[in-house]
Amino acid sequence: MAYELIGKNFTPPDLHAKVTGKAKYSEDVRVDGMVFVKVLGSPMPHARVTAIDDSAALAMPGVHGVLKADEIATNPPAPQETILTNEPLFVGHPILAVAADTEELASDALEKIKLTYEELPFTVDPLQSLYPGGPNARTNGNSMAGPELRDVKWTAQDFAAVQEGQLPQGAPGAEWSFGDLEAGFAAAKVVLDETFVTAGLAHHSMEPRSALSYWQNGKCYLYGSTQSQSFPFPTIARLVGVEAENLVYVSEFCGGGFGSKGGAYPLMAIPALMAKKINRPVMMRVSRHEEYFMGSARAGFQGRIKMGFAADGRVTAADLYIVQECGPNQGFTDWLSAAEAVSLVYQPPAMRFRGVSVMTNTPPRGPQRGPGQNQIAAAVEPLIDKAAKQLGVDRVAIRRLNAPDNSAKLGARQGGVTSAYLKNALDRGAEVFGWAERQARSGQRNGSKVRAVGVGTAFHPAGNSGFDGLVRITPDGKIHIHTGVGNLGTFSHTVTSRVAAEVLKAKWENCEVVRGDSSKHLPWNLGQFGSNTSFTMTRTNYAAAMDAVAKLKEIAAMDLGGAPADYDIGGERVFAKSDPSKGLTYAQAAQRAIALGGKFDGHVAPDDLNAMTKASAAGVAGTGLVGVAKDNVPLTGTVPALAAGFIEIELDTETGKFAVLDYVGVADCGTVLHPQGLDHQIKSGAVMGFGLAASERHIYDPQNGLPGNVGLLQAKPPSYLDVPSEMKTAWLDIADPQNPVGSRGIGEPVQGCAAAALLCAISDALGGHYFNRTPVMPDMIVNAAAKREPSHKPLQVNTA
Repeated sequence: MAYELIGKNFTPPDLHAKVTGKAKYSEDVRVDGMVFVKVLGSPMPHARVTAIDDSAALAMPGVHGVLKADEIATNPPAPQETILTNEPLFVGHPILAVAADTEELASDALEKIKLTYEELPFTVDPLQSLYPGGPNARTNGNSMAGPELRDVKWTAQDFAAVQEGQLPQGAPGAEWSFGDLEAGFAAAKVVLDETFVTAGLAHHSMEPRSALSYWQNGKCYLYGSTQSQSFPFPTIARLVGVEAENLVYVSEFCGGGFGSKGGAYPLMAIPALMAKKINRPVMMRVSRHEEYFMGSARAGFQGRIKMGFAADGRVTAADLYIVQECGPNQGFTDWLSAAEAVSLVYQPPAMRFRGVSVMTNTPPRGPQRGPGQNQIAAAVEPLIDKAAKQLGVDRVAIRRLNAPDNSAKLGARQGGVTSAYLKNALDRGAEVFGWAERQARSGQRNGSKVRAVGVGTAFHPAGNSGFDGLVRITPDGKIHIHTGVGNLGTFSHTVTSRVAAEVLKAKWENCEVVRGDSSKHLPWNLGQFGSNTSFTMTRTNYAAAMDAVAKLKEIAAMDLGGAPADYDIGGERVFAKSDPSKGLTYAQAAQRAIALGGKFDGHVAPDDLNAMTKASAAGVAGTGLVGVAKDNVPLTGTVPALAAGFIEIELDTETGKFAVLDYVGVADCGTVLHPQGLDHQIKSGAVMGFGLAASERHIYDPQNGLPGNVGLLQAKPPSYLDVPSEMKTAWLDIADPQNPVGSRGIGEPVQGCAAAALLCAISDALGGHYFNRTPVMPDMIVNAAAKREPSHKPLQVNTA
């Protein structure tokens, strides 16, 4: 279908502010009378605070107050992440906060506070906690089994039953299976049984979790950093302790979140609660060092997978076990998502999954770009290469053979997908990259340097339904598209809003995107995470715009005669099909909507709307023609985001360092909404994938629980200097049938496929040495090239 706006590049309305530095992030906001708050983090991995003496701090001139855990009635219950705590569970866990005239004074006051601790057992290794008698991260358990916190221990026999370096497989916390596993392995020509480790790593959001808050007339105003706008709102209200109508939340800009800021997080309540206590505006600026602790992190895996392959390379069976490191809270669903990814990407006719999530005394884990799917891509894709080599099958061909299509099934219930064209993406990527030619020269050496190529694939579910849209045509004819989509840096707040303009056949110059501030009457939208926004919020804007179109036609029929079906829209007019000169401008229709009232101007809203959207519709009632609706378009099956990556590297076997010579990323994401944005998404996702594969990790000392890297230098994300000056992208642009405009999301798997491709290329350069571990660091490469033993044991985690 030909579109006027969808699929076209444009200049996002907030671009100028970002480029010129005029964009105001939460840390840039200033309010008269503002003071600063600093947070005291735990120096121990696990302890109990038995006494606090803050008298010397409170006696200091310019110190306004101390906020402690005992004062907070809204602290989430265990094992959820807390605002403040008297039982810190990791180094840096916030215990109390001090407000003072300056940050320096607040920091000095923290030094004056005397705390008495009772040291408690700790662990930074899930397997240590699972061993009989092993330490737990919490005093009352180490694993979430359903809604309950439990003390889970395997038997000594479980550990003794495996060979050195193999993952034990004790009683799981979750399991499922389908197909005949034994028959699948019996039919295989090659069976691989591999243990692997994927490291946990910090989110490293460029903008730390800074926040400003103040109170006026019983209402809390909070400026924060979240990648979503409407979605965090109800939880923020609960954390602050107010009803929704007494909270204004502003997050106009967000300097990165990668999943960690998709919803509300307890830390952002500290300035609000302190401001209420001392009756002053409070700014909390979080440093890079503090962000490492107080921010979020990706879950680590200790896993084992057994895979069977037929002679042609087809996967015959898969048996996966994952032990997930969650940090001290319930973690995220990475381990479960990883299993679903294996079931979809490789389409095994038989599969079993078992796993357990285990808490450790390391920073809290939450969703990080492709949570679970990207770790498992990094772990399994090199094994696909290993099987291909043993079978004599081309590495692209084996992936294409197993890749999902429109008939694909996934997960325990073997549900379907809306559409899937990963085979096409592999074909397109191989063509653009020149796979045959580059593979032919793979292995060429120049002294200690060797060229190699790799290919990787990845998946993430990328769409939901059932959320609300809101558009408004005012009497001046201007179209206001209200969106609860946050500003996480991808311009999706505006990209998805253009669907409403497309449906209304409006000029983009006559549209305004209303966002970033809960007081601006925003609809209830899902959060900006999980690659869902393109699919989910194009549907909400479509629903709202279609409601507006229906009302335009109804008003025209009432005023000009006939039935609504007799009318069409175009040129920002509603007109009779039989006589286009007979009609109303959008401005005239908006004026009539106000006169008619009721459903036409927002005074009456559909019953199936979320309470937030109903309140927003009421807030704009009487200002124009209001289109407001819930997305009730049918959705059956999982909406898959799929991606393939191709890479060429030159690796130095003497130093263990490598250079990325070329990269091609291909997206299967349905109808392309914004080509330039998609191009950047594929490239930036690849850069982040290179970090997942080869540089970013947690390091924790198992003897004292202290971190070995707390900044960007020690766990370095790749920069422009680490990637080619030009990277290539491609996409399929095949419409998904379950989205009215055909779009699907893509943000997550473009990281996973790049990480996998790089790891495969490193193994290719070393003649097929498979590390079964991420990240692959230079010392590991040097040891492998020299055929020396690695510096770590196969199942060690958080290693230097």
